[in-house]
Amino acid sequence: MEHSTHCIFISCVFIDHIFMAKNDLKILGAWPSPYVMRPRIALNIKSLAYDFLEEQFGTKSDLLLKSNPIYKKIPVLIHDGKPICESLIIVQYIDENWTNSGPSILPSHPYDRAIARFWATYIDDKWFPSLRGIAAAQGEDAKKAATELVVEGLVLLEDVFKNSSKGKKFFGGDTIGYLDIALGCFLGWLRVTEKMINVTLLNESKTPGLYKWAEDFCADSAVKDVMPETDKLAEAAKVIMSKMRAQASS
Repeated sequence: MEHSTHCIFISCVFIDHIFMAKNDLKILGAWPSPYVMRPRIALNIKSLAYDFLEEQFGTKSDLLLKSNPIYKKIPVLIHDGKPICESLIIVQYIDENWTNSGPSILPSHPYDRAIARFWATYIDDKWFPSLRGIAAAQGEDAKKAATELVVEGLVLLEDVFKNSSKGKKFFGGDTIGYLDIALGCFLGWLRVTEKMINVTLLNESKTPGLYKWAEDFCADSAVKDVMPETDKLAEAAKVIMSKMRAQASS
């Protein structure tokens, strides 16, 4: 019996080794980047191991330039030596390539997938730029207007959450889905912004669904190890902004 158990154990280890060798996965990125969080969460959902190759702000490695010669940006997923670029494209690739590993990330119905992609585009093109606009706003009136714009977007997304979640924990239902990843990756920077301006943006009274969703999202096992601590991210933001100002003045 012990011999049989030992053989089964060895076989499982051998099979696991072959599987991981076949799925040679690397992420080029930087831990403060919300866009880099997206593929990392997707890989965690699918229980896929990967190597995280850290890129330093202000520099671009030869591997990054080779892997993403068009945009020269992170994140990049390298799967068996082949690069895939752009965060949400990578998330879709992971979901479609590993259908038998973990829950589905994108909705199963084509209409629901289209709606999820629409709101993910809104988040990237409209909502997150408005969040960044708070830091760039000059003067109290401008900051107040920028803050109101962010809150208006969250109120809109509260309705999207109600329609998508159908009373469950996440946009994706019982488990984290595509739209959860698209918005959730920005929660760290939302908290940093709240700390910087001393204003609550994600308000329990105005957006109770999103408020609870944010807690559930950050506590999920696929997220909690890659979601940056607010204080650490705030310090990184100061360094990044200082370097950006230095580059702009040089």
